[in-house]
Amino acid sequence: MKIITEVNRNVHHIKVSCDKQKEHWFLLSSDHHWDNPDCDREMMKRHLEEAKEKGASVLFIGDFFCAMQGKYDKRSDKSKVRPEHQTAKYLDSLVETAAEWLMPYREQIAVIGQGNHETAILKNHETNLIERLVERLNIGNANPVYMGGYGGYVRLQFERAKGSNQSLVIKYFHGHGGGGPITKGVIQSARQSMYLPDADIVISGHVHEQYTICFMQEKLHDTGRISLKEQWHVRMPTYKDEYKDGYGGWHIETGKMPKPLGAWWLKVNYDRFQKNNKEYVKLNYDFIRAK
Repeated sequence: MKIITEVNRNVHHIKVSCDKQKEHWFLLSSDHHWDNPDCDREMMKRHLEEAKEKGASVLFIGDFFCAMQGKYDKRSDKSKVRPEHQTAKYLDSLVETAAEWLMPYREQIAVIGQGNHETAILKNHETNLIERLVERLNIGNANPVYMGGYGGYVRLQFERAKGSNQSLVIKYFHGHGGGGPITKGVIQSARQSMYLPDADIVISGHVHEQYTICFMQEKLHDTGRISLKEQWHVRMPTYKDEYKDGYGGWHIETGKMPKPLGAWWLKVNYDRFQKNNKEYVKLNYDFIRAK
């Protein structure tokens, strides 16, 4: 059983009961560009169906929409508009059709964050597509979906009736910059590790790359004890395949490389073990490619 609460506009808690279930799953994804014809919706649907089967909570951390084909968008390309969005109310049609498509999965979706594609629409057209989408998904929904920010926190709280509670803190940030063809955004991750000491996991998207990397952090406790902590940085891939066979288009003409498609599964195990005749509790977690 999972209970999701909003602490403030970009901080959310997901409480998980561990009395009957030791293994818990979370789907981490970004850069869906759902309305773009190049979005691999079959893959995305497969992942969301699997999330339902696993009872997984789902996090979207920005650029769910592509939303570049509006009347006043300089990037507009009519070949990149799906038939159902070729209407006089383009932006409204994105929200309406997305809500209908996501409706079977709304009880799994915990937080939908905002990316640069959504903030560009807010800046230029004065409407928040994610806020409109969440409003529709929450009509008659007993387990509300929450809108997050461009960045924010999700605390995973693993609880037992008799104490021994544990938590994992996820910092999400959609991303910035171009990533670089060689570094692929790892330099940004290294910088984040310097100013995000409270996060156990940092997830980012935007540059359509896929990797995990661990940075170790040193902590001085009030008692004078020094401990080390792992901080994992997870870069989200995309669901939009712009490269295809390399024939042509903006992605090819500007020398962009093929990008990985998919998302990440976060699998968490709540383990109890004995040491020196005492019971201890530990959270073990792994990142598994959703492809």
